[in-house]
Amino acid sequence: MTTGMKLSSAHKAMLGETILFSGLNRDERNALLSCAMIVRYQMHDILFHQGEQAAFFYCVLTGFARLYRLGGDHQEGDIRICEPGDSFAECMVMDGGDYRYGAQAMEHSIFARFDLERVRALLDERPHIGIAIMRSLSEHLLTTIDCLASDRMQTAPQRVATYLLTHCKPEGLAASMRLPFQKSLLARKLGLAPEALSRAFSSLRAAGVTVSGRSIEISNLNVLKTVPALTARHAP
Repeated sequence: MTTGMKLSSAHKAMLGETILFSGLNRDERNALLSCAMIVRYQMHDILFHQGEQAAFFYCVLTGFARLYRLGGDHQEGDIRICEPGDSFAECMVMDGGDYRYGAQAMEHSIFARFDLERVRALLDERPHIGIAIMRSLSEHLLTTIDCLASDRMQTAPQRVATYLLTHCKPEGLAASMRLPFQKSLLARKLGLAPEALSRAFSSLRAAGVTVSGRSIEISNLNVLKTVPALTARHAP
């Protein structure tokens, strides 16, 4: 990890587009930005460990962060993959104490790191910052509910098909896309083992999905749409 650096104008502009900063006026944004520094991590660097005293929360500017929980047998369970614009650990502003999960950089990544004590000191004078944090936490909750529903209601091919349909670039009936990360990270994001993801892609060949490295071609979107539609058709 590099030591903390000041935010550039470009970094501030990127943060201004995030949910965390939505609804804040200029003074409130500047006050919250004054609590942040830029940090860079290499792939697989640990940002913080589960059980460590919480000192910061983060927002992804470039790269990706993996949030994970340790079980009693020290096995790691993925919770979430954070992409550019996502924030995490801001719950510690309200809750304090120790981090409830660990965080790891999954590529060469740049984060805005916010000092928790400095942010807490702003809340009495600038309550809208607290509301913005609550809005961000609400978004996390809704995303988590969607992920749980997907895990319980969709098969692996259906999860992959849904991801492709929401991220591809349509070109008439066909579409294409390039994964922004390695397939191993997509597997983590979708809550699948790598071998389950491979089997899912294989099964989607019949729906016109062709995979070559990170590049994905879809021959007919209407056919692919029938795959996740099976979930709704058979739901109770």
